[in-house]
Amino acid sequence: MKGKTMTKPVLILLDFINEVVDEKGKFAGKGYPAFVKAHGVLHNVNATIAKARGKNIPIIFVRVGFSPDYREWPEASLLFGTAKKFGALQIGTWATEVHSSINKVDADFLITKHRVSAFYATSLEAVLRTLKVDTILLGGVATDLVVQSTARDAHDRDYRVVVLEDLCGAGSEEDHASALRTLAKIAIVAKSTEVPELN
Repeated sequence: MKGKTMTKPVLILLDFINEVVDEKGKFAGKGYPAFVKAHGVLHNVNATIAKARGKNIPIIFVRVGFSPDYREWPEASLLFGTAKKFGALQIGTWATEVHSSINKVDADFLITKHRVSAFYATSLEAVLRTLKVDTILLGGVATDLVVQSTARDAHDRDYRVVVLEDLCGAGSEEDHASALRTLAKIAIVAKSTEVPELN
């Protein structure tokens, strides 16, 4: 895989929270925990985190969540519309914590979002500008939602985007594969073991 000879990358990990990737989470019925488990995604995330730390690549975790009173909740959303009814995705609870199996440390960034894209109404863009990065290494759940939405927004902000396919998960094999085919039009799609910045 060919890229620029000198890049300044950041690793962004999207929605690896209990509500989404844990079997006890309220989104488990959508198939995310089963996919993540079948493909060893959380193991791949930790292996990539270790590589990133070894190369001094900053790590940004982004999670979706709402205040306990759901003040940011989009009632009309087909995706998030039932969150309030089921008490899902509450900030300050187990639901929106990064999954305990993932090696997150206090030095990592943690950004909370209230919509699908990691860029929408968050501090992500300011953080990226402060870090002076030009390349975004991306992984998350779900491939067809937060990963695709964030990758598109990053592309339109002129970042070089690399989607780490083995760090992504979806509700089904079909959703995952379809999203990766679309993403390949705007981003490099590769396994974490194939990306020069990490290896």
